[in-house]
Amino acid sequence: MLTVRTVSDLRAAVGGWKRAGERVAFVPTMGNLHAGHFSLVALARRQADRVVASVFVNPTQFGPNEDFERYPRTPDADAVGLADAGCDLLLLPSVEQMYPFGPERCVRVRVPGLSDVLDGAHRPGHFDGVATVVLRLLNMVQPDVAVFGRKDFQQVRVIEYLVRDLSLPVSILAAETQREPDGLALSSRNQYLSAEERARAPEIHRTLQFVREAAQRRVPLAEIEAEAHRRLAAAGFEVDYVALRRADDLAPAASLDDGGVVALVAARLGRTRLIDNLLL
Repeated sequence: MLTVRTVSDLRAAVGGWKRAGERVAFVPTMGNLHAGHFSLVALARRQADRVVASVFVNPTQFGPNEDFERYPRTPDADAVGLADAGCDLLLLPSVEQMYPFGPERCVRVRVPGLSDVLDGAHRPGHFDGVATVVLRLLNMVQPDVAVFGRKDFQQVRVIEYLVRDLSLPVSILAAETQREPDGLALSSRNQYLSAEERARAPEIHRTLQFVREAAQRRVPLAEIEAEAHRRLAAAGFEVDYVALRRADDLAPAASLDDGGVVALVAARLGRTRLIDNLLL
């Protein structure tokens, strides 16, 4: 696996592959990689001849009271795992390489509507930072396909909107959420959980399963949301939201007949914020 830190070195490698007629897939990450990330690399490998992954903790998507400074950084272990997973090139850019004029003075991208609800409402500016860095990475790598995890469902929708609206020549592929045996979605933030919090964390997935079962029984969606919120609060979560939304545009769903519907949860255990979702 080749490791590069500059756009010029990245483009030299990718340009050579493309001149040889090879298809390139891209997996952007913030590092501290786990089996969920490596499953994205495996999916990318099935889509292309070459796989590029990036590790960059993006400052523009963290709010002033969020965990940017304490976000775990494990570049050496990440490199070993990516190489074992079949990655061809690892991009490790500095903040200066990503934002030549600094994060405060960078050109920013905003996806309207989708960026304002759910996580966007609870983390103002978060998706502006996501859209800003993803557009930069896609421009740097210029892949044929980019792979993202469906655990961050709203993020995938924001990126799909961005790509379509700007006519970017890349396909976006969403990969299934990888889970622990007890149902907890894999996440770098899981390591922040205490032993007692970790034991309670799978209640999010159990609640989502309850939501799906209740929706199939045609319980009114507002009643399902209220009961799911009650269950999580009773289990010790501080709930940001439990929402049943249309899967295509994240507008409130009237019923299961309202096209595809997704249930989304964001809740805190102690200092750790967890998200998950389930397509109904």
